[in-house]
Amino acid sequence: MKYASLLKIVSPFLLIILLLPPTLVQTGCANIVPPMGGPRDSLPPRLVSVNPRDSARNFTGKKIVLEFDEFVQLDNIQENLLVSPVPKINPTVDSKLRTVTVTVKDTLQPNTTYSIDFGKAIKDINEGNVLKNFTYRFSTGNTLDSLELTGKVVVAETGKADSTLIVMLHPSTDDSAVIKEKPRYVARVDKEGNFAFSNLPSGSFALFALKDEGGQRRYLSNKQLFAFADERVTPAISPKPVTLYAYTEKEEADTAKKAKPGAPPAKPGAAQPAKPSKKEEKKDTRLRLETNLSNNELDLLNQLELRFTTPLKKFDSTKIILANEKNEPLSNYHFTTDTSNKKVTLSYSWIENTAYNLIVDKEFAEDTAGNKIARTDTLSFRTKKQSEYGMVRLRLINLDFTKNPVLQFVQNDAVKFAYPMKGKEFYAKLFTPGEYDLRILYDENKNGIWDPGAFFNKHRQPEKVLPINRKLTVKANWDNIVDITLQK
Repeated sequence: MKYASLLKIVSPFLLIILLLPPTLVQTGCANIVPPMGGPRDSLPPRLVSVNPRDSARNFTGKKIVLEFDEFVQLDNIQENLLVSPVPKINPTVDSKLRTVTVTVKDTLQPNTTYSIDFGKAIKDINEGNVLKNFTYRFSTGNTLDSLELTGKVVVAETGKADSTLIVMLHPSTDDSAVIKEKPRYVARVDKEGNFAFSNLPSGSFALFALKDEGGQRRYLSNKQLFAFADERVTPAISPKPVTLYAYTEKEEADTAKKAKPGAPPAKPGAAQPAKPSKKEEKKDTRLRLETNLSNNELDLLNQLELRFTTPLKKFDSTKIILANEKNEPLSNYHFTTDTSNKKVTLSYSWIENTAYNLIVDKEFAEDTAGNKIARTDTLSFRTKKQSEYGMVRLRLINLDFTKNPVLQFVQNDAVKFAYPMKGKEFYAKLFTPGEYDLRILYDENKNGIWDPGAFFNKHRQPEKVLPINRKLTVKANWDNIVDITLQK
């Protein structure tokens, strides 16, 4: 009886439990899951408190504790962190939950204003929103230095900015300091090329910019982008901006970028064949010949080039004949050999859409090893049509002729064509179709190419390039006429 009565009481209770939703029944331990849905968090972490306070005076501690309004993490802290004055030992930076702690490892100098620039290192955990341009400052003395220095860094060869550069201030008057010593103050460059030093003391400094390698903050190689100011700079309350022109020293000038009057310079030819193995080289005693033809077509803007893998010892122009498609010899063409004796150029007044034959005798050339081509041969080719090119007329306003301007046509950051400008208008009846960036090179030494600077002993600035803020699209069989106003 007792069991039957208990069953009558418990059964309805079990039925109620079974009918309850699982979320009400499962009341044990569970993971904390962020709510689903809702707007995405797009705000960076917000600083709630800092100890010692920002811009504190008479700082004597070893730790700085920053607290934010949400959980934070650090990203590439050693790459992002800039401390000025530059310490011998960088501080350590750690994050935990909502807190970032900076531990000073170096001995702080008396009566000195320090700044700690975190770059893009601090971000929230959920969405990775970055706290940008966050700098903490303090002074070990009674006052906070308040002078500034601002400016811009331009890559001289392109006229563009490079945000991977850093700008440095050296108190030393010795040029070698940029190699031997770390700078006193460091600032980063933004995507527009601008930089700004703040909280500087009075005094004069040597000003440099470079692409840092491994956090060394020094000029280690002439392959680094590097810039220098002609004169020492002095911080002020409202300083006049300084412009630096960065360059990379080059062992040899890139002759492909040299400006040429008249028709556009020759484009690079077809790819060279793979280099033969040592065994093949021993067996192959033939003189190897290449041309600048593409699909057996000659660009009307080029002359015909014969290229050899080894220098020529002998070249007999009487044993090579230019003929029409009927093999009737033509006249009024001539040959020139370059200084390397590896290229012979055949110059002729080519007619559009016309077939030609080049009859090459086996004895026409011999290299320094006595090798000749395998056999007498005929090279057949055709010139392109004029309709495959576009006409270009550019009218340039505010062009400074005192600086020897050279108009550059650029594709994929490489100069394809370059022309010295003698007047305000550039005109080409035939121009290779495509999309081009335009630049003006101020060619100080009139050699047709951009020249880098030289700091040590010479203090020579690089030549400047002014980018034109518009693209030129040249269409085939089209008159491409554009007016361009340059910045003064």
